[in-house]
Amino acid sequence: MRRARPGAPPRGTAGRALTSVGAGADFDGGGSADLDEDRTTGSGPTAAGGPAPEAARTERTPSRLWHITLSVSGEAVPLEEVRRGLEQLAHDHPFLLTSRYADDHAEIRYWEEARDLHDAAAVALRLWGEHRSTARLPPWEIVGLEVIDRETYHQRVAEGYGPPPAAPVGVHPY
Repeated sequence: MRRARPGAPPRGTAGRALTSVGAGADFDGGGSADLDEDRTTGSGPTAAGGPAPEAARTERTPSRLWHITLSVSGEAVPLEEVRRGLEQLAHDHPFLLTSRYADDHAEIRYWEEARDLHDAAAVALRLWGEHRSTARLPPWEIVGLEVIDRETYHQRVAEGYGPPPAAPVGVHPY
């Protein structure tokens, strides 16, 4: 439970606009957010079975889960600063599974929901740069990115050659 003044924005969100992202058509096993909106606002197909708006009729690609491993590297900085920055990033974005770090590099792993690999990779490539100032992350560059689908991730783990076992959820030194 978050404790704050009623109407107060969450800490660390000043100056950032929140956007709503509709769930994929397969998210709840059927209807989309657009169709739910049509039902509540009265827009869309008529009760008499009139035609649906073009937007509601277009098929949407179902979203999928992608396992992301983002590697960053750069000039050495004190370990305390790296840890604090990664902990702030994890606090701001609880979807992060685990982060490992040293004074000159770090690795972040998490699951991303996206329509396809291109979308998942685009979000992952923006993560470090967009949160560098808000989480006070080191000025490192992205040096590696792996994006694999859920099935491939589980197949690798089952065959024993998946990603190295992650430390428990959280931020940990190498």
